Amino acid sequence: MDEMILLRHGETEWSRTGRHTGRTDVPLTARGEGQARALAPLLQGREIDLVLTSPAQRARRTAELAGLPGAEPDPGLWEWDYGGYEGVTTPQIRETRPGWYLWRDGVIPGDADHPGETVEQVGERADKVIARARAAAGTVVLVAHGHFLRVLTARWLGLDPAGGRHFKLDTGTYGALGFEHAEPVILHWNSPI
Repeated sequence: MDEMILLRHGETEWSRTGRHTGRTDVPLTARGEGQARALAPLLQGREIDLVLTSPAQRARRTAELAGLPGAEPDPGLWEWDYGGYEGVTTPQIRETRPGWYLWRDGVIPGDADHPGETVEQVGERADKVIARARAAAGTVVLVAHGHFLRVLTARWLGLDPAGGRHFKLDTGTYGALGFEHAEPVILHWNSPI
């Protein structure tokens, strides 16, 4: 693999309002669709060897609008499962858990649809995605979610999964991971088009 391009899906109503959106399958807003279309020039004319997307419709639609039809859904790219915090904002959580911080304090168990994950479990999924990407030749594109891609970037750099807290990632942006002198590095980060 030469380069791994990371695309965070476009805006959804839940991302716009700060609701934790793990496994709930919400669509892109009109603005999110515009963000996704704006990513297309970045990819035009590039030889891309592998495109993987989260199974969530917000990621699949972003891939489609960015000019990546036929992207392969990979369940490893799902967003962090927020458990009982699914659909809840940080200020709402802090009403009962003052000072709560996802990267330090984690989530609480939810229901069968949202059992919750630890940051270490998200890191294990990220490691599997990285191994798959590294086995590809050339350029790989991953279309996924903010917290997941932040964990993946931390793992790419050899950091603990919670190191993802250092990499803010907005909707509809791209990043790129690659190598310098055969060592993993960040080539671009949180770049809008």
